[in-house]
Amino acid sequence: MITVSDVSVRFSEKPLFKDVNLKFTNGNCYGITGANGAGKSTFLKVLSGELEHDSGTISISTGERMAVLKQDHFAYDEYSVKDTVMMGFPKLYELTKAIDAIYAKPDFSDEDGMKAADMQAEFGELGGYEAENQIEQMLSGLGLEEEFHDRMMSELDESQKVRVLLAQAIFGNPDILVLDEPTNGLDIESITWLENFLLEFENTVIVVSHDRHFLNTVCTYICDIDYGKITQFAGNYDFWYQMTQVLQRQAKEQQKKAEDKMKDLKEFILRFSSNAAKSKQATSRKKIYDKLAQSVEELPVSTRKFPYVNFKADREIGNNVLEVKNISYKDSDGVQLLKDFSLKVNRTDKIAFVGIEHNSISALFDIINEEKKPESGEYFWGQTTSHTYLPRDNSHFFENDYNITEWLKQYSKEQDDAYVRGFLGRMLFSGDESLKKVKVLSGGEKVRCMLSKLMLSGANVLIMDDPTNHLDLEAIQSLNEALIAFPGVVLFTSHDHEFIQSVANRIVEITPNGIIDRMTSFDDYISDDSITELRKEMYKGTGKKLKFRI
Repeated sequence: MITVSDVSVRFSEKPLFKDVNLKFTNGNCYGITGANGAGKSTFLKVLSGELEHDSGTISISTGERMAVLKQDHFAYDEYSVKDTVMMGFPKLYELTKAIDAIYAKPDFSDEDGMKAADMQAEFGELGGYEAENQIEQMLSGLGLEEEFHDRMMSELDESQKVRVLLAQAIFGNPDILVLDEPTNGLDIESITWLENFLLEFENTVIVVSHDRHFLNTVCTYICDIDYGKITQFAGNYDFWYQMTQVLQRQAKEQQKKAEDKMKDLKEFILRFSSNAAKSKQATSRKKIYDKLAQSVEELPVSTRKFPYVNFKADREIGNNVLEVKNISYKDSDGVQLLKDFSLKVNRTDKIAFVGIEHNSISALFDIINEEKKPESGEYFWGQTTSHTYLPRDNSHFFENDYNITEWLKQYSKEQDDAYVRGFLGRMLFSGDESLKKVKVLSGGEKVRCMLSKLMLSGANVLIMDDPTNHLDLEAIQSLNEALIAFPGVVLFTSHDHEFIQSVANRIVEITPNGIIDRMTSFDDYISDDSITELRKEMYKGTGKKLKFRI
């Protein structure tokens, strides 16, 4: 258990939160929410002891071990994958190395043998004999293929290292598990594995995530950072969101009542303050007015800001949208990503491309947007269609010296600075922020710029390759609602379960042996036993493990 008492944290003389009092108990998962910059990651670092707090105390029950998801992806490059995971349980790792060292002694003695026997007994008590099998199961569950299990960390790419570090954090059954954005870099199958693991985890979990489905699935409490404090709510993310909407509505209604009352009081005071017979009443009302004015002024302002995302098509789409015929494509390494791929898109389709063949999906999107050429096959866009594209890698759009206003003007029919800045303001680039150089923008800021570009296009077909990547919860929610409301066609892929479930009305999965194409919701797709059996057939002989499940 962790007890937080009267904790305050300041950043550059500005308080992030103050007088925080919370308890984190066994058997519960606590989701930490808040706007970007509210202090979510800072709070986790304070809990883990990585950062000092300015006042108050944080106490952990005696003997309890805390594991933290490491953010430095290069810290373990000199170690093997399995050793890196085992380091998550320092006592077992050190004991393993000590046993190896004693057996490696050239002058191994009887005394060494007795010492080694004692160490072996402790090794067994700590679960050492099952450790390697557990590590392999975790790595496979998190989507790291078996061929990488015995490699050095330096041989892995960024997404693979994320999976190893996540396995490190959860290895050895820690008493307290602290996870900052554990789903970043994971596909839906790996996220599902992690969800199931945490649902069965009996100890304390404290997590920051931008994945709403993940928070809804695993969280029993939400700790929200806003208004300079941290407030705890029982329930998952959806319950917290509904509760805060009710509280905000009540606060606005109370403020409106107070303002109306103040208006009446002010009229009375102005009318009768000079009237001797009514002066006492006017004075009394003046006191009430002052108290109400103070209460209205003290209503806190939320740090949450929702960008305004709204896609409007300049032209209604016709019946002929897109037809792809027998497209084949290999990447630069000769890997076959698409083979005789065919697809017909209808005017009411919002298609989610799902599954583990992520590079194949990106290749398809690049081809139909003329960024790559297929080796064979062809595709046809309908005459009434206009399409716009948000690629997974958008970095080449920002390799210039433009500021944000200049950058967006490239894609705007209206060239007036005031118009473009007003548009950017709705996307949370207000004031001088609209003059920031695009090459220094964060990942989330770049995606908001790309969404602005897409909105200005007036296209009736939107193509998006993992659009929720880098966005905070508020931006994801705004984009989510905009795509639900969009009357045109959407072709997209995402690692966000809730995003897919709420937007898509058709699911397409590209497999090594063809495609699966169903007019259905995502939840129905992954829970349909007949589709599960078909998927097994489609992946037979590939060595790839399927992990779709609710």
